[in-house]
Amino acid sequence: MKRCFFFLACALFNLAAAAQIDTLAYRATANTIQKKYAPDKRSVYFDVRFKGDSVFVESTSEQAVSAFGNSFAANEKAKLILSVLPSKQLKDQIYGVTTISVANNRSKPFHGAELMTQTLLGTPIQILKKQGGFYLVKSPDGYLAWTDGGSIALMNENKFKEWQAAKKIIYVNDYGHALVKADPTAARISDLVAGNVLRFLATEGSFTKVAFPDGREAYIPTNQTADYSAWLKRPIPSTEAILKTAQTLIGVPYLWGGTSIKGVDCSGFTKTAYFLNGVIIPRDASQQALVGEKLDVTENDSVSVEKCLKNLKPGDLMFFSAAKRRGVNGGRISHTAIYMGNGEFIQSAGMVKISSILPTATNYDEYQTKTLVGARRILTQINQPEITKVEKHDWYFSKK
Repeated sequence: MKRCFFFLACALFNLAAAAQIDTLAYRATANTIQKKYAPDKRSVYFDVRFKGDSVFVESTSEQAVSAFGNSFAANEKAKLILSVLPSKQLKDQIYGVTTISVANNRSKPFHGAELMTQTLLGTPIQILKKQGGFYLVKSPDGYLAWTDGGSIALMNENKFKEWQAAKKIIYVNDYGHALVKADPTAARISDLVAGNVLRFLATEGSFTKVAFPDGREAYIPTNQTADYSAWLKRPIPSTEAILKTAQTLIGVPYLWGGTSIKGVDCSGFTKTAYFLNGVIIPRDASQQALVGEKLDVTENDSVSVEKCLKNLKPGDLMFFSAAKRRGVNGGRISHTAIYMGNGEFIQSAGMVKISSILPTATNYDEYQTKTLVGARRILTQINQPEITKVEKHDWYFSKK
C-alpha cells in the first residue's frame, strides 16, 4: 500500500512539474507578445490567466491575441481560450456614458485599487468587460481603467446614438447642483462640476430641465449652463482661454488620478484645462510628452532658462523628470505644467499654483526647474494624432 502511495505521489508531482513548465512557457510568450503589441497597459489591455489546464488570453488588441495563439503548436492550442475585447458576455451593451458628476476609474476592479483617472458626467465610454460590480472601460482619450457599474449607464448602439444626437447642455460653473424642481431651495439630485454634460429637456423660468444618461430628470439654473452644440463649435482656443481656465483651478488640491474641480493631479490639471476649452489630449504626463510640437528648453542636458524664455509661449506644456535630481538623463516623465509667460508656469503640486523658473522670482520653484527636460506646443497641433477637438471625436456625436 505504501508503495502505491509512493508511485501516486511521484505521478502527481511529475504532472504538477509539467504544468509548471507549461505555465512558465506561456508566461514567457505572453511577456514577449505584450512588449510588442501591448507595451502600455494604459491604452492596450492584455491579460493571461490559468485555470486547470486551460490558458485564458484577453486583449483589446486583435494582433496580440492572434500572435499569442500562433506561438504554439496545434496540440497546445487546444488549451488556449482566446478573446478579443469587448467581451461577448456584454452582448450589445458595449457603449456607456458616465452618469455621476465625477466617476473614479481604478487600476483594478475594486474600490481600494489605485485611482488612475476620472471621467465626467456625460463622458462617452467604451465598455470592454465586466468583473464583479466593475467594468473595464476606455475613455475618449484612449485610457483604460475599471469603473464602478453604478457610475455609468450601459447602452446598446441605438441608445448610444440617441444620446449622441440629443440636444444637450454643458455645465460651466465650477461647482453646483441639479435639483428636483425649478426652485433654488429644492432638494438635490446630484452635484455638478464644470464640463458635465446632460440632455436638454425644457426651459422653465430661470431653470433648465435636464436628463441624466440614466434617465433621472432634474433642474439646473440656466445661467450655469451653455448650449452644448455652441460649446462644441467654438474656434480653436487661444492661449488666453487656456490660461484663464487653468487659473480658475488655482487652489484646487492635488489628487492622484484627479481630473476635475474636486481635485487634479499634474496631468489631470493640464488635460482639464484643455478639455474645458474643447480639446482632448492624452491622459498622463508621459503620454502628453509624446504629442504636439517639440520645443528646445535644454542645453547639454540641463535646463536653459534663456531658451525657455525665448522658445516657450503661453499655453505650452512643460515636462519634468524627477530622475534628473539623481543625475539620470532620459528618465521617466513624472510631472507636467502649463507655461504662462515671463518664466512663470502653473502646475498641480500639492495644489494648483503659479510658480517660476526664474531664481530671482519670489515664487521660484527650484525643484521643478532643475528637473525640466522638455516642452511641447499643443495649440498649433490640434486635430493632429491624439490632440482632438471634442467636436471632431466621433464618440461625442452620431455619424449621419
